[in-house]
Amino acid sequence: MIYSMTGFGKATGCYGSKKIVVEVKSLNSKQLDLVLRMPPAYRAAELELRNVIVEALRRGKVEMLITCENGDDASLQRLNVPVLRAYKRQIQHVAAELGIPEPDDWYATLLRLPDTLTVAGEGDDATSDELAAVVNTARRALDALNEFRAQEGRRLETFFEEKIEAIRSLLDDEVPRYELPRVERIKQRMMDALTKLGDISYDNNRLEQEIIFHIERLDITEEKVRLQNHLNYFLDTLHGSEPGQGKKLGFISQEMGREINTTGSKANDAELQKVVVRMKDHLEQIKEQVLNVL
Repeated sequence: MIYSMTGFGKATGCYGSKKIVVEVKSLNSKQLDLVLRMPPAYRAAELELRNVIVEALRRGKVEMLITCENGDDASLQRLNVPVLRAYKRQIQHVAAELGIPEPDDWYATLLRLPDTLTVAGEGDDATSDELAAVVNTARRALDALNEFRAQEGRRLETFFEEKIEAIRSLLDDEVPRYELPRVERIKQRMMDALTKLGDISYDNNRLEQEIIFHIERLDITEEKVRLQNHLNYFLDTLHGSEPGQGKKLGFISQEMGREINTTGSKANDAELQKVVVRMKDHLEQIKEQVLNVL
């Protein structure tokens, strides 16, 4: 089974009256590229969180966002008296200087200004129990992300199977239709070229050897056999239990491309070239999606 590197996961946890929310998303990347955003109070858990993420995801461009909400408990909030006092002095000074009346409702005016309310304990380091709650919530978010990755992996697996079978069908059914007739056409073209040269003498045995040598250079039997082996190896790797098959599938698809390209260079036939182009089209779609495989 394969996993996609693309996914999203979210989990919510509680610690006392606090609500901890962890969101994590990932995209494809050659290695683990991690961005971790969290409140300053949770920085003591950063190393453990990074280790948990590396263990769970291994590869991908990963972004994790951790937020903490204190809920509606008014006891957690308090007035920032120094800030309120400073705002009041500034407003009184501006009112006197501009000759405008002071506010009728000081409370409503001041409490609308920034930083007039603070949260009790804000900026303090979190306790070990709270950090443990954060890490556990992060683990559940990563589990949700991996489930998303697994679903995407199953979709990719079906896609790859369809594309591999499409290439195999072209190789087994379409290529033989043009492979042998093209040899006769090549021989006929060579004979026609000799006829156009007029009445010249040549060694028939040598001519036959040259024709055989030229046709052997255009033989694609080895390419067909190797491409079949690569197709089988791709499917075996796709259905294997070994984790992290993405890079291996990428290498196999490159080898498939070499055999298809060599077949095209040896084709020397317009119809066979069209078949090669169709195989290349399927292979390019495989290569594009392999980049998303973990």
